[in-house]
Amino acid sequence: MTTITLVQGDITRQSADAIVNAANSSLLGGGGVDGAIHRRGGPAILEECRRLRATKYRKGLPTGQAVATTAGDLDARWVIHTVGPVYSTTEDRSDLLASCYRESLRVADELGAKTVAFPAISTGVYRWPMDDAARIAVETVRATDTAVEEVRFVLFDERAYNAFAAQLEDGT
Repeated sequence: MTTITLVQGDITRQSADAIVNAANSSLLGGGGVDGAIHRRGGPAILEECRRLRATKYRKGLPTGQAVATTAGDLDARWVIHTVGPVYSTTEDRSDLLASCYRESLRVADELGAKTVAFPAISTGVYRWPMDDAARIAVETVRATDTAVEEVRFVLFDERAYNAFAAQLEDGT
């Protein structure tokens, strides 16, 4: 049984087996969570991302997929990179957002990770509405068969924390 916990704070300060990065498809760093993980994790993460880019993901990591690298200087063993979808008012892309969580947990299982820290994927520059993103994240984690013992949602601000807390309460 997977325990879901919430933390308000900086995901790069978390101690976990795996930290999930809301990456862009290039895998080469960016803004928000992606930039923070690359900055704090150091050059080893970027080196592995470059190797992945040069071999398996020449066109970039597809939206909804996940891949792992070292965690570099982070207090984790791995970073699991996943590319969230950009929110659209004309196309339902919820399945792609759910896939980010499922695929990240699949990779975590392959690695043997027991604790995984997730950000609120796609809620920053990709503009996914926080309440809907929280619903999709919590429902997907609850519905995914995984050996991960703890999924920790690390939420940057009070608004995100409250949205995820409301979803956890609704599902209990």
